[in-house]
Amino acid sequence: MTRPSNLILFQSDNHNRDLLGCYGHPIVKTPNLDRIAERGAMFNNAYCSSSLCCPSRASLATGLYPHQTGYWDNCLVFDGSRPNWARHIREQGHTAVSVGKLHFRSTEDDNGFSQEIAPMHIINGVGGLIMLLRWSEAEPVQSGQWRMYSTESKVGTSNYQDYDREITRLAIEWLQNEANKLDKPWVLYVSYVSAHPPFSVPQRLWDMYPEEEMPLPRAYAPGERPEHPAYQHLRSMKGIGDLGAEHEAMLRRVAAGYFGLVTHLDEQIGAVMDVAESLGLMDNTRLAYTSDHGESYGHHGLFGKCQLLETAAAVPLLMSGPGIAPGQKIDQVVSQVDLFPTIVETVGAAADESMQDLSGSSLWPALDGVEADRLGFGEYHASCSKTGSFFLRRGDHKLIYHAHMPRELYDLSADPHEVRDLLLDSTDQSAKALADDLEAELRAVCDPESVDARAKADQRDRVNELGGNDVIASMGALTRTPPPGTDVVLDKTG
Repeated sequence: MTRPSNLILFQSDNHNRDLLGCYGHPIVKTPNLDRIAERGAMFNNAYCSSSLCCPSRASLATGLYPHQTGYWDNCLVFDGSRPNWARHIREQGHTAVSVGKLHFRSTEDDNGFSQEIAPMHIINGVGGLIMLLRWSEAEPVQSGQWRMYSTESKVGTSNYQDYDREITRLAIEWLQNEANKLDKPWVLYVSYVSAHPPFSVPQRLWDMYPEEEMPLPRAYAPGERPEHPAYQHLRSMKGIGDLGAEHEAMLRRVAAGYFGLVTHLDEQIGAVMDVAESLGLMDNTRLAYTSDHGESYGHHGLFGKCQLLETAAAVPLLMSGPGIAPGQKIDQVVSQVDLFPTIVETVGAAADESMQDLSGSSLWPALDGVEADRLGFGEYHASCSKTGSFFLRRGDHKLIYHAHMPRELYDLSADPHEVRDLLLDSTDQSAKALADDLEAELRAVCDPESVDARAKADQRDRVNELGGNDVIASMGALTRTPPPGTDVVLDKTG
């Protein structure tokens, strides 16, 4: 039986799993996150449920995948109506407080928390509506985010970093004023917007990562990677052309800014950790860290997320504290849907019938050294995708299934960067047989074509409710959700 304790759960945005010192990156400086890993456990094969902010965060909240909830994108989002871990523990007398980005529908909803401090939700309760058109020829090209990567990765700052610092201040304030007053174990969910672009960082952080020394992304140029139609469509809709030698300086600037932003994030987390330690909380408090999804930053000629390659679907996951042996490196495939039951067990709340249908299972057996053969699964149904995409991982092999498009198959032990699709060799019958087996396991989770049709129908219905294709297409694209109290900026330049 896990000894109940408090939990500080840190979540970031857009953090590629490779970019931590504890995961072996030779350049990126993350001493505070590395501290969590050294003192506890690091999951080497953790995944988000969907490589987009809102559906991923909804899955962490509910312990369910998007096809089970209908939270498909950044418009059709969690609204508090489904059981969630925060409400589950709150109803048993535990305090669950959020500070920072939630990316749910609205503060008007009961999202389960005892208190939401400085929350970020989708704009106006409706979100970035352009992505609802992904099923339609009316979806316009959305190159604003590509311009953000290519022109705003530089010395500077952004209101996202200001918001991060405010999140840190408010989390510390809560710890100082409330943490020692509560009778039952509590959860403080500290959720940052870094490392989401723009990758503009102060000179101090830029100087840590001299751009001329930054590594180039893998397979960024045509001919170095499989040219799957799903990724060709994604590049086209994002306004990303073919990258070549003439783009190397820009790609190094993107890396320098991104790496600096990851270090900024690490510093914010470290400040909260230091205060928790100074208050004497750590004998009865566990720490956990994850991100909502990854970031491609040029790998495969892609930027951002919106697909299911490892750069976007894999996430860091760290845990430390009482009862967690230090220095663990856990290779089991796990998912963020596992966090609902893990959090419930961590604070000592009781499981009940509402948890029987969860897709996840507690990570405590893995933390206690129990081996298990677990599947990895995720899906994507949002911006710049003609069709629903799904992945299933069993052991070292990963199938990416695109409804009505060719499948992909990768051996992650031999090809961790997914540059060799085994199904492109039509003579390799063993690869086809393996893909068929993995597809059968995928279809035991869901029917991809049926899910794809349902997602598009839900999105089409929402578009019609809001005035139709032309109205939505004319609104402009949202490149990022603004922090609370700041202006919404929509890009209409295509």
